[in-house]
Amino acid sequence: MKKFIIIPDSFKETMSAQEICRIVGKAISRYYPQAEIRSIPVADGGEGSVDSFLAAMDGQKVFVDVKGPFMEKIKAYYGITADGTAVIETAACAGFPMVKGRSVGEASTYGVGQLIVHAAAHGCGKIIVGLGGSCTNDGGAGAAAAAGVKFYDGAGKSFLPIGETLDKIAGIDVSGFCPEVRMAKIISICDTDIPLYGPSGAARMFGPQKGADPAMVEKLDRGLKNLAEKVRKSLGRDVSELPGSGAAGGMGGGMAAFFDSKLQSGIETMLSCVHFDELAKDADLIISGEGKIDSQSLRGKVVSGVARHAKKLGIPLVAIVGDIGDDIAGLYDSGVSAVFSTNRVAASFDEARKRCREDLALTADNLFRFLKILKI
Repeated sequence: MKKFIIIPDSFKETMSAQEICRIVGKAISRYYPQAEIRSIPVADGGEGSVDSFLAAMDGQKVFVDVKGPFMEKIKAYYGITADGTAVIETAACAGFPMVKGRSVGEASTYGVGQLIVHAAAHGCGKIIVGLGGSCTNDGGAGAAAAAGVKFYDGAGKSFLPIGETLDKIAGIDVSGFCPEVRMAKIISICDTDIPLYGPSGAARMFGPQKGADPAMVEKLDRGLKNLAEKVRKSLGRDVSELPGSGAAGGMGGGMAAFFDSKLQSGIETMLSCVHFDELAKDADLIISGEGKIDSQSLRGKVVSGVARHAKKLGIPLVAIVGDIGDDIAGLYDSGVSAVFSTNRVAASFDEARKRCREDLALTADNLFRFLKILKI
């Protein structure tokens, strides 16, 4: 083999995509010292999206004091690429690790809206908002409020909606929306195509992962349905069935409704930015990966997105992942040639994360040792 492309997502709460590229690249060099290795750390809208865009397009981070998911003061950041595009992660100020035992129904995306306003006010005419890795389920109402949208309850009193109070929204006023934000072109990138509410909506699909019990899941789902109805009534927009509207606890729908944002695949956006097809067209093997691969991986995650391009190019793709879930047969049809787990022993996540780098190195070494023996 003469050319390898390494293009993983991060392994959530364990390793960055950059770390994974370094570890896998070292294993390749051990067995194929003359090979060309191209490392492309990517993200699909979640954690690491800013770093991935800055690595691909050059630029710098901007640090801003904003509100965290429970309205506490935190320092967050966004990136500005060399061409002046702002890249914002929802996870930077409303990320899953920030839950800290609190209820997802109490979490807000207000800080994300503050980052958007800051970027627009500082001259960024194009803003990319990554919607992955959130701890919220407020339908983007918090972000909209930060940009000047007013929400009213049945008594005509304004309030800041959170997930568990979305069902109290009776009216919406967008007349005070930030003019700089209104002038910006905003693209929201996500790793899922789920709708806003319903059986496969944000609350039912991801609420339990964020700690919501069955009663809270139902309340959150009703709230998102009410938000969609009030958006339709006040703004004349129907985002309920929009693919990706359920991303980040319904923030996809909020971005489309309040920020006039286009929703698109995070990995497709990233692959376009790095000109992946041109870069990989003469590769012998593509190595991708993510923390867990399962049936949801087919709905817009990194591995499935890269695999579609690999299949089109006729290049085999190996996925190195942490956990392998059920129902992944569809991944093979999409272009994945093989899947390898880094988990070498039965261990809890807390134990596995302590040895994740060593286990990844051993798994990669085992893979390329075998390919070398086969003289591939």
